[in-house]
Amino acid sequence: MADLFWPGAERAGTHFDAPSFLNAMVRTEEAWLRVLGRQADLTGTLTTEDLRDLALGAEAGGNPVLDIAKLVRERSGESIAHRGLTSQDVVDSALMLLAKESTETLRQDLAAAIEALISLVVTHADTPMAARTLTQHAVPTTFGLRAATWLTGLLDATDDVLALTFPVQFGGAAGTLAAAVELGLDPTLSRSKFAGLLGLEPALPWHTTRRSITRIGDAYTATTDALARISNDVLALGRPEVRELSEGTGGGSSTMPHKQNPVLSTLIRRAALTTPQLAAALHAASADQVDERSVGGWHVEWSTLSELVRRTLVATSQAVDLLTGLKVHTERMAETAAASREDLLAEQRTMATIAGHEPTGDYLGAARSICDDVVARAEALLPRLD
Repeated sequence: MADLFWPGAERAGTHFDAPSFLNAMVRTEEAWLRVLGRQADLTGTLTTEDLRDLALGAEAGGNPVLDIAKLVRERSGESIAHRGLTSQDVVDSALMLLAKESTETLRQDLAAAIEALISLVVTHADTPMAARTLTQHAVPTTFGLRAATWLTGLLDATDDVLALTFPVQFGGAAGTLAAAVELGLDPTLSRSKFAGLLGLEPALPWHTTRRSITRIGDAYTATTDALARISNDVLALGRPEVRELSEGTGGGSSTMPHKQNPVLSTLIRRAALTTPQLAAALHAASADQVDERSVGGWHVEWSTLSELVRRTLVATSQAVDLLTGLKVHTERMAETAAASREDLLAEQRTMATIAGHEPTGDYLGAARSICDDVVARAEALLPRLD
């Protein structure tokens, strides 16, 4: 879904868009009908043609499920449809369906980004460059170690993504499951069957315990944090006066024909500057829970989570392109390091004096072994992303 307000939005595909949300809610209603012993197929019962009317009608009840349940009953002929559930059961289960599907896509792009980073680390483990701290030259390092730093951040974020769980929501009107019991259902068996039909995990009611939502927000935000760490370096090291890195295909300028702007890095950074606020909104919504069902906090989550997920998917896809096309100007790195050699080795001279010997070697310390360790960690993690 292209968006003039968010260039590249189409990279997120249909994840967390309105038609997908509607489809996920209908799938939830269908799964519940099967728990109730009905074999109705709701495919095509509601379509994108219903979206406008459902969206307009959602204001009256505060969410779209009231009208969805009504239409499902009318069009399927199943008057028992939705009975035993509440609106939040349907919306929350649908959000988990969408989150699970988007995370599968995220995992694929994370795997591609990790593979690209492994290649950079291995290729440039011995490529000399000047390390920089507080924007100033520090000591000698290698570009491989810089890339290993990028990779470490992405591996940390990937650990968070892999730890995500996607629980079904099944609580009834106030989390007591009273309606389901009244209908003669066994709560434990019904929960397990409901979750299994949707491909979600069985869970006790979590209407006002929102960690399942905030975990998703945190993991996706950790991903954009890690990606921005990479893009910031590409932006800084791609300045004309530095010229140590550049994007494979830069963007043009509407007025300056000589420019090749680092567009991918810019757009990745853009995402990372917004996702923390979206995650914070999810945490604020979690903190705002009250009684057995919240007023406002729950309603904050739907569009917030949608934006956060879609922006992360876009940024991760862009990062794959950035990393696979990244140009590493090794000669320029070597020139810069050589020109600042005396300053870069100042600490070595001090340490050698303290140790009582003459400075020797290239003063790279454990840089190579750190690269090897990070690559080993990445290679061990990759199979888990399949």
